[in-house]
Amino acid sequence: MRWLTSPATETQVTHGQRLWLYVLSVVIMILLVVPTLIVIPMSFSDSQYLEFPPETWSTRWYQNYFGSAEWMLATRTSLKVAFLTMLVATPIGVLAAYGLHASQVAFVRIAFVLLITPMMVPIVLIAVGAFYAYVKLQILYTVTGLVLAHTVLALPLVVIVTGAALKGYDMSQEQAARSLGAPRWRAFLTVTLPQIKFAVVTSALLSFLTSFDEVIVAMFISGGDNPTLTRNMFNALRDQIDPTIASISTIMVLVTTGAMVLAQVFGQQRK
Repeated sequence: MRWLTSPATETQVTHGQRLWLYVLSVVIMILLVVPTLIVIPMSFSDSQYLEFPPETWSTRWYQNYFGSAEWMLATRTSLKVAFLTMLVATPIGVLAAYGLHASQVAFVRIAFVLLITPMMVPIVLIAVGAFYAYVKLQILYTVTGLVLAHTVLALPLVVIVTGAALKGYDMSQEQAARSLGAPRWRAFLTVTLPQIKFAVVTSALLSFLTSFDEVIVAMFISGGDNPTLTRNMFNALRDQIDPTIASISTIMVLVTTGAMVLAQVFGQQRK
């Protein structure tokens, strides 16, 4: 087959030599995707229990979800916190990435490591620390506390994604604007930001999804009048097997997938 002998990269590595990598990638994708696909038909079952394949098809559990005041409260809280986390984490992360990229100081690498520390520390330690700190600050079970904690978790992703985009950006363009009299903030907004906007949009979506899907921290610091959707889902699985969880999981998969597809479409249209 001609495809197997054609080069896959500039180093003349052929697709045939990479065939093992393609097979491994397909196997990994199947292992990751199939459990998600199984949840979707389970959400349309009429059974009182999680059942696959469903013997009887129904939208019963979707009606139960949308008709439940408890689930709707948790959904509103999750969406509100995710949106606010996106609004807070994105500009802070973009500015931090820009500062690290443009800085000439010797300890810039140390600052970068500190910013991405939440990715390296076990998340349960962050959750425990946030719990005790919030008790002292009296912001436990509040939207403010959730947004602050989720911003800490989302910030490393924004810094990494935006920093990667800045590495491919020619800073001499911004320097040219500044040499013509534009202040630094205006040069950044009018010259640099438009050229890395796809990375910024991607960072914003990742921040939203990081908050929306997060469960461990939420188990410690959400509750009362502000429970998150993932917290309620975890509790429902622990206390009883409620098929409503399958319908919620399906909706979350669609929201997550749709957000990432929109990001890719947005990026392709801007290229």
